Amino acid sequence: MTQKIIIIGAGIVGVSTGIWLRRFGADVTILDRAAPGQGTSYGNAGVLAACSMVPVTTPGLLRKAPGMLMNRDFPLFLRASYSPKLAPWLMKYLSHANDADTRRIAEGLTPIVADTVEQHKALTDGTDAAHWISDSDYHFAYVSRAAFDADSYVWSLRHQTGFVPTLHEGAAVQGQEPNLSGAIGCLASVKDHGFIRDPGGYVASLAEVFTQMGGDIRQTEVVDFDLSGGRITSVITKDGAMLCDAAVLATGVWSKPLMKKLGISVPLESERGYHIVFEGAENGPLAPTMVASGKFVATPMAAGLRCAGIVEFGGLEAGPSKAPFELLRRKVAEAYPSLTHTRQDEWMGHRPAPSDSLPLIGEIAQSGVMTAFGHHHIGLTGGPKTGRLVAELLSGRRPNIDMQVYTPNRFAQS
Repeated sequence: MTQKIIIIGAGIVGVSTGIWLRRFGADVTILDRAAPGQGTSYGNAGVLAACSMVPVTTPGLLRKAPGMLMNRDFPLFLRASYSPKLAPWLMKYLSHANDADTRRIAEGLTPIVADTVEQHKALTDGTDAAHWISDSDYHFAYVSRAAFDADSYVWSLRHQTGFVPTLHEGAAVQGQEPNLSGAIGCLASVKDHGFIRDPGGYVASLAEVFTQMGGDIRQTEVVDFDLSGGRITSVITKDGAMLCDAAVLATGVWSKPLMKKLGISVPLESERGYHIVFEGAENGPLAPTMVASGKFVATPMAAGLRCAGIVEFGGLEAGPSKAPFELLRRKVAEAYPSLTHTRQDEWMGHRPAPSDSLPLIGEIAQSGVMTAFGHHHIGLTGGPKTGRLVAELLSGRRPNIDMQVYTPNRFAQS
């Protein structure tokens, strides 16, 4: 009998899961409050960041964090009124800022991100969505070789997974990226990466692929589940109950309240991310570039130059802050002094940040509910691989990686 599966969330993870499940023969419906690709998946930096397996919580972060918050030029913000609510999560998060946990987390993230370009191409093979994908290098811009060397711990972990940069110094920096400021003295370039020229358009295009394959997408809000018999039998929406054999929870940071309905309290916070699109941009980067001094990524896209970065902790309810946008503009101007554009478009969204920096992928107990969320800042990068893994699990196939590290049941007693 064909499985009837409901996916909650129409971002990159949910839509990828839907496409793979349709390929495996399942009857699939995707539910979301908004149109496909218009949430967190819309606003990312667009980079298929294959080498981004190192978490933010590297050794020494606990010592550095207070200074980061006090430094007006550092892209980390905290709404003071939100601090009491953030504190329990933050203590758990910072507890992983040690060598053993960093290496363990990096080992867990590597299978999700390292083959991202291949996974995106497999997802879009033979479809109209493939044209959004561009192959490229991924540059990391530093003010000096000394600044690059100061990141040696992170680069050593990347090196272990096969990502070894080519270094360009002095005038050679502008030979690779002619519009970078002369203050950038070292460029570390990593091959075998890529980017999406319009993340929102890409996910919307993938959603069209899904519906063309016979999948169904409905706009509604999920409020509960029926697990009265020990396994899920229906998803409860504001428009009524929908019968299913299994469900996939892939709605990012909004998965947290739904997880409580399923009996698990997940230490998950919103890492509020900001971007500015400089429409009609000229004299920007030729390839995606992480500007280390500003902790932002500049990516050439269909609509113009998207500069994305900045971390703010302030929950889901508050609107955007002005200071992150002002800092981002200042850092962009420093890195690309000749940049011109016709207009600017601002955006703020919510990255789902688990306290241990690992996504939740797998079945909750024996409930028939699969989780596929918590990708922090690697959602676009890891979305297709996550979708494929979840589809394999639901169709009785055995993934070729150890899935235990991602199990949602690790938080069952939290």
